[in-house]
Amino acid sequence: MNIALIAHDAKKELMVQFCIAYCPVLAQHNLTATGTTGKLVSEATGLPIQRCLSGTHGGDQQIAARIACNEIDLLLFFRDPITAKPHEPNEMNLLRLCDVHNIPMATNIATAEVLIHGLERGDLDWRNIVNPR
Repeated sequence: MNIALIAHDAKKELMVQFCIAYCPVLAQHNLTATGTTGKLVSEATGLPIQRCLSGTHGGDQQIAARIACNEIDLLLFFRDPITAKPHEPNEMNLLRLCDVHNIPMATNIATAEVLIHGLERGDLDWRNIVNPR
């Protein structure tokens, strides 16, 4: 599975802690992340991560393009719902693309936990059948 990781600044440490906790599960998959998030997670876990640009420089749009091309199977996007973001329209497009292409996504740690446990059990294996590579 190809998993994308994105985290707003206020949620980056939470993403790092999440990835540390689920490192054995994540290590079995291909990871892509926006620049800073990928750097922090990779440094903390040692996981190999394909890094895009930082979110503010278009990294979220690079991940959106991969979603549109069916190259991402799962999105973990830890959003900060409190602080206004100047590039929020891009984020809405990212979430819309996940809906259009039936990409499971989590925008908070509670949903991410459910998806990771499902991934571990094989509940998301249907992606391999629907989108063989």
